[in-house]
Amino acid sequence: MSNARSMLDTYPQDRDGFDSTLLAECIDACFDCAQTCTACADACLAEDMVAELRKCIRTNLDCADICDTTGRVLSRHTGYDANLTRAVLEACRTACRACGDECSQHASMHEHCRVCADACRRCEEACGSLLAALVE
Repeated sequence: MSNARSMLDTYPQDRDGFDSTLLAECIDACFDCAQTCTACADACLAEDMVAELRKCIRTNLDCADICDTTGRVLSRHTGYDANLTRAVLEACRTACRACGDECSQHASMHEHCRVCADACRRCEEACGSLLAALVE
């Protein structure tokens, strides 16, 4: 069991509008993707062809920041705002799609980009699943 799930299980109030399993999976996917994107950007900087990877680096760093923020917002439940939650989930999905697409273009040459693209796809899917399950 992840720490996210353990913390959700200890929350003293009901979390209206959230499936706990989907929420924990999304939080974990967001933080995993943020770490992976940060590491991929760093690996890109270590490549000899760093100039050709500028867009990938920028996209990685943007995605990492958005995923980290989304994971932190999803971890807070007191004073829940459904509109804000939807907005951050949509932004995270968009960032993950863009980063996954960009990293996929470099995946045949750079294994770190393949790993990152996979993490982005998992996070994009987790955000989409949570969005679909949110109660109006």
